[in-house]
Amino acid sequence: MTGLEVIAADRIDSWAGKPGVVLIDLRTEEEFRKGHIQGAVNLPYEELEEGRRPSRGKILVLYCERGAASLAMGRELAEEGYQVKSVAGGLRAYRGSLLTRRN
Repeated sequence: MTGLEVIAADRIDSWAGKPGVVLIDLRTEEEFRKGHIQGAVNLPYEELEEGRRPSRGKILVLYCERGAASLAMGRELAEEGYQVKSVAGGLRAYRGSLLTRRN
């Protein structure tokens, strides 16, 4: 099954660490270092735009700072056959316990 689903930020915790799921932070490496959701991998939007792609066969949960980039990339990946969840409101909307912050 492929496609795109937009999920609320409070649902990230239910997907993080689940087998067969990859949580992808689309922000820059510098933004990722300042804070991200535990267990997420950093795959910047620009790299995906240039053609880099994650492995197939897993559910991709994408987030960015506010949600616009993850929705745009989610649509593109879904058209390519990936199963994608895009986080509405992005990291700014997330209030869960898995957030790491560094100054």
